[in-house]
Amino acid sequence: MAAGVEQVEQIARRVAESLALELVEVEIRGGGKGRMVRIIIDKSSGVTHDDCANLSREISAILDVEDPIAGGSYTLEVSSPGLDRKLQKPADFERFSGSMVKLMTREPVNNNRHFQGRLQSFANGRLTLDVAQVSKKKQKKMGVSQAQQVEIEFANIEKANLVPEI
Repeated sequence: MAAGVEQVEQIARRVAESLALELVEVEIRGGGKGRMVRIIIDKSSGVTHDDCANLSREISAILDVEDPIAGGSYTLEVSSPGLDRKLQKPADFERFSGSMVKLMTREPVNNNRHFQGRLQSFANGRLTLDVAQVSKKKQKKMGVSQAQQVEIEFANIEKANLVPEI
């Protein structure tokens, strides 16, 4: 992680905690006039527009004073993680146990790297995914012939997101 991102993340974490918000992610993208600092926040009752505006206002003032981002101007964006939020930390998998997830592994499990199912549990660095609720066609693509559970090591997860349920 670049030094500027680390400093922005420390500032964002401090401000988010003071506003009873969870810092999900900080990223700096682009260069020149098109550079963007994106801060993603969450809270159990859902992020409001006011939450984003308050965090943006407070962080903006601190960034202007501390100037941790070298190279001039940037656009600051503060938002919620959305319905298909990324799952990155073990705490995310614990929190969203019972939710539908879609994930990709680094190394194949059952000769496949792409999975979708209900997150049954997360413990001891392993998650259990119930693929029974996905279609037979998707089960076949995932390398499972019958409705079953798949266990995946957290360290083997390359990318994971919630699947919105409507």
